[in-house]
Amino acid sequence: MFSSPRSLLLCVISSFRFTRRRSSFMTSDRFPFWRLSSFYFFYFASLGALIPYWGLYLKHQGFSAAEIGQLIGILGVTKIVAPNLWGWIADHSGRSMPIVRLAGLAAAFTFVGVFWGDGSYWWLVGVMVLFSFFWNAALPQFEAVTMNHLGEAVHRYSTVRSWGSVGFIVTVVVLGPLVEDWYDPSLLPWVILALFAGIWLSALAVPERSSPHRHVEHPPIRRLLRHPRVISLLAMAFLVQASHGPYYTFYSIYLTDHGYSGALTGGLWALGVVAEIVVFLLMPRLLPRFGARRLLLATLALTALRWVMIALFVDRPSLIVAAQLLHAFSFGAFHAVTIHLIHQLFVGRNQGRGQALYSSISFGAGGALGSFAAGGLWESAGPEATYLAAAACAVMGWVITWIGVRERG
Repeated sequence: MFSSPRSLLLCVISSFRFTRRRSSFMTSDRFPFWRLSSFYFFYFASLGALIPYWGLYLKHQGFSAAEIGQLIGILGVTKIVAPNLWGWIADHSGRSMPIVRLAGLAAAFTFVGVFWGDGSYWWLVGVMVLFSFFWNAALPQFEAVTMNHLGEAVHRYSTVRSWGSVGFIVTVVVLGPLVEDWYDPSLLPWVILALFAGIWLSALAVPERSSPHRHVEHPPIRRLLRHPRVISLLAMAFLVQASHGPYYTFYSIYLTDHGYSGALTGGLWALGVVAEIVVFLLMPRLLPRFGARRLLLATLALTALRWVMIALFVDRPSLIVAAQLLHAFSFGAFHAVTIHLIHQLFVGRNQGRGQALYSSISFGAGGALGSFAAGGLWESAGPEATYLAAAACAVMGWVITWIGVRERG
């Protein structure tokens, strides 16, 4: 299945040709489909380099498991602050794309620090704080711009966002054998720098699009944050991303330690994202048919199952493949449904801050806590216990969703 990355990529490209024929409105002059999609492609391609392989790079540099968890956790810590700061600026200025462009350029510029200095722990802490502060600022504002371009067709968001998944797949399939089998992880920073440059260049081509509801009456942000439905949604998102901490921080290391090759590791990452793409393409039908709450409950149950399978069956490749297919739900369906609900709840001038809050609380605070906790548990309790703790987080998210996340009435 994974011996031919070319076959995997051809399968993905074929599915998108089919999607494009069904979505001709996306390529009209009024909707900049390819310009929006190219940003997602490069942004998530950079994520596909950082998340699966940055831990391997840090291990290659001699850092311990606890230090790797702390360094990768920085990506989440800056995501708590950066999206909210830049979201506040965007909501008050009414312009998001200048922020996205500045963030892309600054991320590339500050990442160059990886090649300087003595490569010590604290030097890398400083570099990662700087580049991730800007890198994390770009996506929430771009999400708001994409939603504004979609207008009444917000349920088709996943069709555009799917190209980010393609970028992720291309990166993990190509980098797997490069950094593990053929060369070594020291190649990785150069690839990431090139992808950061692609983020900035693609952002230059995307036109600004303000919210059509910008001047519509909306509740104060503080009152909105006290609403039980908003609290429940954000708490659930926090727990789901915390549960991904062991996966994003140690999955490649975990597979390598159990004898998986670099090509197979990259193929497994890619398989998960192919499954994610399929769900993204189906979301315009699934959301109206089943509703957000039902999809979330199913997603959270399958997320817990996925972490249990990875914990207990790493030496059974067929079950690890099945667990990767569940990425369609633990990330794909989860993200599409949550973005949909955030867009419903945060309107007008609150829109940018709503996307920023979702990003900072889930991928930021949740991701940081998950990475920090995974680093400590990995050394003290072992990989199996770490993934079972992740499953417990997903179960808690399911309970919160069952109690507090209701359909809009």
